[in-house]
Amino acid sequence: MSFVNPDPFTTRPEIVGTFGVVASTHWIGTAVGMSILERGGNAFDAGVATAFTLQAVEPHLCGPGGDVPILVHDVRRGRTEVICGQGPAPAGATIAHYRGLGLDLIPGTGLLAACVPGTFDAYMRLLRDHGTMRLRDVLEPAIGYLANGAPLAERASATIATVAENFRNHWPTSAAVFLPGNAVPQPGTLFRNVALGATYARLLSEGEAGGGGREAEIERARAAWRAGFVAAAIDRFCRFNEVMDVSGRRHRGVLAGDDMARWEATVEAPLAYEYGRYTVWKAGPWTQGPAALQQLALLKGFDLDKLDPAGPDFIHLQIEAAKLAYADREAFYGDPAFVDVPMATLLSDSYNADRRKLIGERASLEQRPGRVEGYGGVVKLRRADGARTAVGASGAGEPTVGRVGQTNGDTVHFDVVDREGNMVAATPSGGWLQSSPVIPELGFPLGTRAQMFWLEEGLPGSLAPGKRPRTTLTPTMAARDGRPYLAWGSPGGDQQDQWIVQMFLRHVHAGMNLQQAIDAPAWHSEHFPGSFWPRTARPGVLVVEGRVSKATVEELRRRGHEVEVGADWSEGRLVAASREDPWRRAAANPRGMQGYAAGR
Repeated sequence: MSFVNPDPFTTRPEIVGTFGVVASTHWIGTAVGMSILERGGNAFDAGVATAFTLQAVEPHLCGPGGDVPILVHDVRRGRTEVICGQGPAPAGATIAHYRGLGLDLIPGTGLLAACVPGTFDAYMRLLRDHGTMRLRDVLEPAIGYLANGAPLAERASATIATVAENFRNHWPTSAAVFLPGNAVPQPGTLFRNVALGATYARLLSEGEAGGGGREAEIERARAAWRAGFVAAAIDRFCRFNEVMDVSGRRHRGVLAGDDMARWEATVEAPLAYEYGRYTVWKAGPWTQGPAALQQLALLKGFDLDKLDPAGPDFIHLQIEAAKLAYADREAFYGDPAFVDVPMATLLSDSYNADRRKLIGERASLEQRPGRVEGYGGVVKLRRADGARTAVGASGAGEPTVGRVGQTNGDTVHFDVVDREGNMVAATPSGGWLQSSPVIPELGFPLGTRAQMFWLEEGLPGSLAPGKRPRTTLTPTMAARDGRPYLAWGSPGGDQQDQWIVQMFLRHVHAGMNLQQAIDAPAWHSEHFPGSFWPRTARPGVLVVEGRVSKATVEELRRRGHEVEVGADWSEGRLVAASREDPWRRAAANPRGMQGYAAGR
């Protein structure tokens, strides 16, 4: 490695210890996770407690009605697994039904985009199969914050402000929770969601009723969620309410109690890709995660060690690789239970040797998916100007990190490594306060992940009952020299697997520690098909932080990139944790003033 990082500045130290570390997108979530480790819990107990707490303190970024993929490395079992907390489309979610409503896209808000909520069952699966603590231990911190209040984050207040009139005019059940006294709660306000706290308290009560050990408690709570009072309340709300959404019309939902009862979180093996000393693990093509692996497969053919990790050559190569990988995402990815995805080919040396030849000195302004005989489909895409040629990056669904005052929200992420070396990485999202009206008996809204389906037949991402949408949620793990080493991830919708790759490359090729790799200037492309309503594209657009040098910006423009310069600290919300015995390390993004890492 010949390149030496010229700017060792970091906003805070990389956390280093031997006992355990927690990193998350909110300091309270991190503190709760660390408290669980201090009480003798393992990484999986701490992860579950962190996850529920993040729903209480970042309701604009995640909620019980959402979804989550979880990567797990369990030392006792000696393997890495994926827990799928991505619920599928309901039985009533057919292309014919939505087309019959006069829609050509699934709305990004309201009830029509609701899939089966996947978070609760996924966390229960994680706790049951890998944890050690009782249900009460991991739920009580969140119940306490929901009942007694937590300081409202600045961006949560800003998000509520952007949707306040919609709440007042169309979603009164949301106004009752998020507009106390009919006013937008100010940043720092002690904010409560008593109804959601009561929902979790009832799940705990029903779980503990009947005796037995921790597994019996967990199974009873799962039943109360999937086939008990939670499912019944969701069924009633979708069946009897017509809700305004971004189409400008009111629609009933199609999610039903039977859909809840039929689904449970599943476990599968991760995809793996060898990159030098590293083996990088991702969930399968029901997520966009393989796009990170495809970028690495393309970039493996370049000598990145000698490049400035914030210079024009580095940025150009990573962005052009991302364009090719994301074009394949749109052409090939889908739920493997419904779609035969040629992942072995997409990650093969021969395929990527051919694809790599497309990366030249000039920025590509075209969508260029690969060709694999007998696989894939072509989406008629939309440009931001309305032309039906490409798809895009902004939407009402899972928005990317935005400046205060914008309507977009985001997602959360957490990583935990304990003393034994157990590791968990998870990216929960969906069910945001701005996604759908609050179900009053439960205190939370449903998610809108179904907006990621297409309403055209024959595509890998076409809507079908029981099918998982191709989520953007994408936690990551990596081994180094054959030993599990790193867990990391970021909120950010379509941008996640751009920032995830950038951080990894800075760590591997530029020798940056975790905090340096997170703090370094970042960027993203908006060139490729986006995942959220209204599915528009901005071909060639590259957004960089203001800390990227003017010389680099000018060189990127000379190469044909449509460069937009954002604020100095505007890209990504990465967090990370690692193990390299005896050390445990962690770091968190300073952008947004919420994420923190802790450990000792």
